[in-house]
Amino acid sequence: MSILETIHGPRDLDALSEKELVQLAGEIRGFLVANVSKTGGHLGPNLGVVESTIAIHRVFDSPHDAIVFDTGHQSYVHKLLTGRQDFSMLRQRGGLAGYPQRSESVHDIVESSHASSSLSWADGISRAFAMTGQNDRHVVAMVGDGALTGGMTWEALNNISDDNTRRLIIVVNDNGRSYAPTIGGMARFLNTVRTRTGYRNLYLSSRRAFDKLGGPGQSLYRGVRGGLHGFLSRFSNNEALYSNLDIKYIGPVHGHDIEAMEEALRQAKNYGAPVIVHAITQKGRGYEPALRDDADQFHSVGQIDPETGETISNSSKPSWTGVFADEILSLAEHNPRLVGITAAMLRPTGLHKFAERFPDRVHDVGIAEQHAVTSAAGLAFGGLHPVVAIYATFINRAFDQVLMDVALHKAGVTFVLDRAGVTGPDGPSHHGIWDLAILQVVPNIRLAAPRDGTRFREELAEAVAVDDAPTVLRFPKGSVGPDIDAVRRTVDGVDILRESERKDVLIVTVGPMAELGLKVADRLAAQGIGATVVDPRWVVPVPASVLSLAADHRIVVTIEDGIRVGGIGTRVRQDLREAGIDTAVDELGLPDEFIDHATREQILEGAGLTPQKIARDLVAQVLGSRIPIARPLPADELSERHLEA
Repeated sequence: MSILETIHGPRDLDALSEKELVQLAGEIRGFLVANVSKTGGHLGPNLGVVESTIAIHRVFDSPHDAIVFDTGHQSYVHKLLTGRQDFSMLRQRGGLAGYPQRSESVHDIVESSHASSSLSWADGISRAFAMTGQNDRHVVAMVGDGALTGGMTWEALNNISDDNTRRLIIVVNDNGRSYAPTIGGMARFLNTVRTRTGYRNLYLSSRRAFDKLGGPGQSLYRGVRGGLHGFLSRFSNNEALYSNLDIKYIGPVHGHDIEAMEEALRQAKNYGAPVIVHAITQKGRGYEPALRDDADQFHSVGQIDPETGETISNSSKPSWTGVFADEILSLAEHNPRLVGITAAMLRPTGLHKFAERFPDRVHDVGIAEQHAVTSAAGLAFGGLHPVVAIYATFINRAFDQVLMDVALHKAGVTFVLDRAGVTGPDGPSHHGIWDLAILQVVPNIRLAAPRDGTRFREELAEAVAVDDAPTVLRFPKGSVGPDIDAVRRTVDGVDILRESERKDVLIVTVGPMAELGLKVADRLAAQGIGATVVDPRWVVPVPASVLSLAADHRIVVTIEDGIRVGGIGTRVRQDLREAGIDTAVDELGLPDEFIDHATREQILEGAGLTPQKIARDLVAQVLGSRIPIARPLPADELSERHLEA
C-alpha cells in the first residue's frame, strides 16, 4: 500500500517522518499526472503546491482552522489530503469538482474560482473568529502570485493591516506565473527576490555549513531556519515590499522543502497577528513535459499522454478562440488604431498572435478586469479602439466599469467574451451564462453572437468599426461547427435560416443555438407546422425585422445559452409589447441557478434545450394545450388547412 492510500484526513500526516513526507509528495505527483491526464484539468498549478499544501495541513488543523485557496484550481492536493482520492470522474457529472466545493467536504470553504478574492474572505473569517471569541482558530489563505495583481487583494491587505490582532496567515505561492508569466511591477519585484544571487548564495552556503556538522548541525539548522529567513529578508531588502502594510513577513521560503515550509508556517502560527509567508515554487514541478511548456506549463490540460504530455484529441476542427486569434491579427494589420487588452490570459483568449506581431499594441494588465475596462475607456479617449478579450464569466467583475466608464462616456470599446454560455466541466463559477442578461441593461450597448466562423469574422469587423458605444462579441468554448448559410439577409442584417409558407412559429436563435433551432424546425415540419428560423446576428438592440417577422407569426420562441431571467427572450418580448405586437413569446434558456460541472450536452438537456423537448412543447402551444398559446389561425387559413387535411 502506498503512503497516499493511508491518508484519509489531514491528521494522518502527523505520524509521518521527513522521509515519508518526501515519498508522499512524489506519490501525489505521480497520482496527479496519471489521473488528470485521463480527465483533463489543472495539472501544472497543483504539481507546484504539493509540499506547501502538505506543510499547511501538517501545521494547521482543518477544518477547525480555515484554509482558503486563491484560486481554487490549486486545490487538488488539498482534496487528496482530505480524503478525496477518487479522481476517475474529475470535473464530470457525479465526480469531484475541479475547484473546492462545500458539498464535497467540510474542508472546502470558498467555491468561487475567480482570483484575488481570498484575502477578503480571510479578512472576514478572521474578524468573525475574533468577534465571537474563537481565538484558537486560524485562517490560512494560499494566494497564487498572479492573484496579487488583482485590486481586491490590495484592498484586503489594507484592511488586514489596520487590525493586527487576528490569527491570519497569507501564503504567497510565488511561481512567477498566473497562466503565463505574471506581469506588472509586483511581479518584477518578486522576480528579483527569486533570482537574487545574494539570497540564493547565502541560503545555500549557510545550509552547507550546517550540513558539515552532521546530525547535530542539521538539527541546529532546522532550529534557526526561521531566524535565517528573517535575516535573509532584511539582507535582500525583500521586506520593503510589505513594510508599509505593517504585516509581518517571513521568507522567501523554498516552497518544495516541506521542513522549511513547516518551520515558517509554525512561526507564523505562533506570531498571533497577520503574517505573510513567501513561498517560492515551480509550476509543473516534477513533470518534465509541463516544465518544457513555455506557454503556461500545463496550467490546464485536456486529455494527454502521461508519458509525453502530448494532447489526445479527436477533433481537428478549429476552435472559436483560434478563429478570433487569426481574425484580430488580420484586422490589426490593416487598422493601426486597434489595440488589445487582456487580464492575465493572453494565450487562453487568443490575443497571443496579435501580441507576437505587435508587442506594443497588446497590454496584459494582470488579473484586474476592472482596471482593464476603465483603461480601455482611456485608450478610446486617446483615439484608439481597444479590444478587451476576457472570459464571459469575468465580465461580471467589471460591470460597473462597462456601465459608467465605457458606456456613459460613449467610448468605442469592443469586448470579446470567450467561453460564453455553458462551459461544462469547470462548474458554477466558470459558466458564462450571465453576460447577456447583465450587459443588455447598459444603454446603447450592442451585443453580437455569431453562429459560425464566417459570421464571427463579419461581426468582429462590424464591432471594431463602432467608435461611439461599447460592442460585445460572445462565443462558446470548444470547436467551431460548420457554416450555416442563410436563405436571405434582411436590410437590417438579420439572417433568415429557414422559411416556411406557413407562418406558425418564429424561432429566434442566439449564436450557435442556430443549429438547435433548425433541428426544431425539422421536427415541426414533420408535424405539419411551419417554422421560420432566424439568427439576428446582433441580438441587442433587437432588430426591427425580428419584430416584423414576429407580427406575421402565431408564436415566437427564443433560444439562448444564457439565463432566461433578463435574457434576450425577455428583451424580444418587451420590444414586441412596446411595438403593439401581441404575438406570444416562449423564452427558452438556462435557469437562474448555479449549475454544477457536467458536459455541455448534459446541462442543455437538463435545461430542456433539446430538439425533442422544444418541438414537443411548441406543438402543444400551437394546438392550444400549453401556455403560452399560439395566436389562432385566421378563419380563411383555418379553412384551407381543413381542406388540405
